[in-house]
Amino acid sequence: MTTMPLPWMSRADRRLWKSARTVLDLGELMARWLEGTIASRPGYQPRFGPDEETAHLVPTLAALCRAGYVTTCSQPGFAGTGADGLWWEQRAAVELVVTDAALFHRLVDAAHAAGLTVRINDHRRDGVVQEQPVVVTTRDGEPVTAFGGRIGRADMAIQWPGLDRSLYDQVAHGTYVSIVAPEYGTAGERLWVVLDHLTGLRREDPANPWTTTAPPLKEI
Repeated sequence: MTTMPLPWMSRADRRLWKSARTVLDLGELMARWLEGTIASRPGYQPRFGPDEETAHLVPTLAALCRAGYVTTCSQPGFAGTGADGLWWEQRAAVELVVTDAALFHRLVDAAHAAGLTVRINDHRRDGVVQEQPVVVTTRDGEPVTAFGGRIGRADMAIQWPGLDRSLYDQVAHGTYVSIVAPEYGTAGERLWVVLDHLTGLRREDPANPWTTTAPPLKEI
């Protein structure tokens, strides 16, 4: 017999998310959800984890969350025949919210230096930036999904229900950044290497900017 997940967040998980007071607290909880130690997250189907296709992205996404970049959506680069028999193409892409100006500029500078596409959307009190979305998935050449695009108060209420009021105010008025590989397919997976260098999850080798070398473990 198959047991279906209950269609609501557990009381324990609700308490966890409500207890977060800072963006770093929120990032830690989001990282734990990505890693599977928390069953539910705000703004997502209760008691479901990340999609199976993003399993290999979890270390990168969790590192971003713990560094102050709280991820909200992502997909890997892909090109191939889908279950419907049609040709699907995806650009590697991630959307995240950042509230620290220095972290924001580090991210955008790194993305631009790597030739990645950047979209910025927010509704900050000191001025609104609403850039156009970029198509990230096609089906037989027709657009299916996009990252970026206009956001507003209603989107924030759907994305972050149940947070502490002060923290909600921070992330609702944060800056939402979409980073997208210009290439469709697995060539765009270089996006994750760029982000790993940003967070320190990988060590950059000047002779090979796409190295997968992890930083050495510190002796205790």
